[in-house]
Amino acid sequence: MKVNALVSAALGASVASAGTAASASKMEEVMELKIKQWDAARAQGLFEGSLLYPKIKAETPCIKGKAGEYGCNKVNMHGFLSHEDLGSQTKAGNDVWGWTSKTGREFGIVGQTDGVGFVEINRDGTLEYLGRLDTQTTATSWRDIKVIDHHAYIGAESENHGLQIFDLEKLLDVKPWWNPWFWKPKVFSKDKDLTALFTGFGASHNIVAHEKTKMIYAVGGRSGANARNTTCAGGMFMVDVSNPAKPVSPGCIAQDGYVHDAQCVIYKGPSKKYRNREVCFNFNEDTLTIMDVTDKKAPVVVSRTEYVGNAYSHQGWLVDDSMEYLLLDDELDEQNKRGPAANGHTTTYIFNVADLEAPVNTGFYQSPANQQVIDGLSYQANYGSGLRIVDVSGVKRDPTGGNFEEVGFFDCHPEDDAVNGVVEFLGTWSVYPYFRSGYILLNSIERGIFSLKYTGRKSKF
Repeated sequence: MKVNALVSAALGASVASAGTAASASKMEEVMELKIKQWDAARAQGLFEGSLLYPKIKAETPCIKGKAGEYGCNKVNMHGFLSHEDLGSQTKAGNDVWGWTSKTGREFGIVGQTDGVGFVEINRDGTLEYLGRLDTQTTATSWRDIKVIDHHAYIGAESENHGLQIFDLEKLLDVKPWWNPWFWKPKVFSKDKDLTALFTGFGASHNIVAHEKTKMIYAVGGRSGANARNTTCAGGMFMVDVSNPAKPVSPGCIAQDGYVHDAQCVIYKGPSKKYRNREVCFNFNEDTLTIMDVTDKKAPVVVSRTEYVGNAYSHQGWLVDDSMEYLLLDDELDEQNKRGPAANGHTTTYIFNVADLEAPVNTGFYQSPANQQVIDGLSYQANYGSGLRIVDVSGVKRDPTGGNFEEVGFFDCHPEDDAVNGVVEFLGTWSVYPYFRSGYILLNSIERGIFSLKYTGRKSKF
């Protein structure tokens, strides 16, 4: 079923053209740099799929700092499949997300430049490839996936891609063990197997999901109704998926221009004025921008906060349910030698957001980036540095980050180990750490999907 939606008029004033051009140049700088590095890596033979990166179908424990060829600390490897093993022709990966069925079966949706691969995580942590869904239009290095209930929502930077809505319960009927000798993974049809295809916007850079309000926010994008040069200005494009088969858009949010990523919550924090309202913490290239989006017809910018070292405000996450502190990563600060990252180390910026109208950057921690925080542990994914697990539970005791401590890691890009790491966009793209089983999915750009498990201590505080 396909659903087309008209774009509502943008809400609020458009971003000034000079500011839009400046932020656009930042985004293009990031993307061009990445493409250049990936082309060089491909020329070096690092995207050779299963020939270079064979399957791993058994646990490889972390012993004396190594799990097979990979550096590690308190993280075991339980399985691995290359992007070629997952049916990708381009053999390159990006985002990853997960889904758990009502019966407790765990599945991964593995982003690739030409679509997504579906895997099941077995009880021993090994991975079973079930099938794939190809890109709606063309291949792109940027694809993003989120899940609400049992539907996956897939966007991409591809021209006219829109939002693929796929019912993950279809995976429950894929049973390779019934006939393992002749069974083949299922290639799902873009025309027949989608619950819906929302075409109200074309390209998107990231997909933000808010499960409690059944809202998808498509952010970024260089073409289509959500592009910078439209009235939406690359801001949050809202899609109500209360009925996944009939998604509708309340419009888009243009007040602060291009949004790279966001986290949206029903606010329970200290700012009483915003209690029980839908608040989004947006990472808007040059600021942390907090928005009240409760009224979809009249969203409000609560605050815009810059910080020393800003080069490209990229992504972040609230530390815990108290909603007092937030961790933010900047994607270009170490490349451009800005602020604390002038030493070339990737920096996590700590914000006190107890007052939503006046956030304060209280400190920083120099360790890898893209992150989700669970029970006081931040699971951070940052390219060549791999997965880093950092105990951030003491942030209220020391808001400067002085008591943050790395408690585990897994380095999926050993090529730069001999030179103690290189600042480049290879290795880990994203991790998914939310399975009850404790298994963690790590999606590598050039290799494939890893199944890992952290064996270290819990958070201190």
